[in-house]
Amino acid sequence: MSSKYSPHLLEGKKGLILGIANEQSIAWGCAKEMVTCGAKVVASCLNDKARAHVEHLTNPLDIKLVNCNVESPIELEHFVQVGLDTLGSFDFVIHSIAFAPLEDLHGKVVDSSAPGFARAMDVSCHSFARFAKLCSPHMNRGGSMLAMTYLGSSEVVPHYGIMGPVKAALESMVRYLAAELGPNGIRVHAVSPGPLLTRAASGIEGLSELMRSSAIKAPLKRLATLQEVSDLCVFLCSDASSGMTGQTIFVDAGTHAVD
Repeated sequence: MSSKYSPHLLEGKKGLILGIANEQSIAWGCAKEMVTCGAKVVASCLNDKARAHVEHLTNPLDIKLVNCNVESPIELEHFVQVGLDTLGSFDFVIHSIAFAPLEDLHGKVVDSSAPGFARAMDVSCHSFARFAKLCSPHMNRGGSMLAMTYLGSSEVVPHYGIMGPVKAALESMVRYLAAELGPNGIRVHAVSPGPLLTRAASGIEGLSELMRSSAIKAPLKRLATLQEVSDLCVFLCSDASSGMTGQTIFVDAGTHAVD
């Protein structure tokens, strides 16, 4: 990836990025771009197994890497505390994780189990609220909070299943957090990329066909790239976006705009 921005755009800014799984991760694209633009970053991966696929990426950029499974309140608190000890305060936080048990993701919404739906909601949605609660007291200069969503929140996408309702809840949460944290100068957005070959997306049945059909449908006749998603996130974490909050912002080559 090659940045379109000045290497000084985020100079002096510090932040947390939750959810690097490998080099295809949106979280990794954001982390790399933030550092390229002058920011200091502390990032998370799920566990030691994930660390083996991530450490070789983060070490050369001096990104401190912390294991964090958000299903454990202790691990999430530890991640934020390590970030605070390392950085002192935060100017941006990025939540880039999603999960649903495969048996619920691959089934019909009407057949979804209560435990599976609750777990998908906890990891993919409510963890953003918990993350925001832990980080916001340390964003004394205001800043940006970002979460990742998808078009399946607002229209039915084949095989997206329970993640559609979960992402719809996440987008609503973004609006409420924007209203609640706005008086503190904290801006909150949902970023909605088109389909990308990330680890989280790989659990969706028919992903290859979804990517193909999305590229055909898109006005730009292609998919958005990881670089383009990362570029948007850099903009939203920069002072250039200081007048924006509470939005779901698409970076999907225009797919959302056409039937």
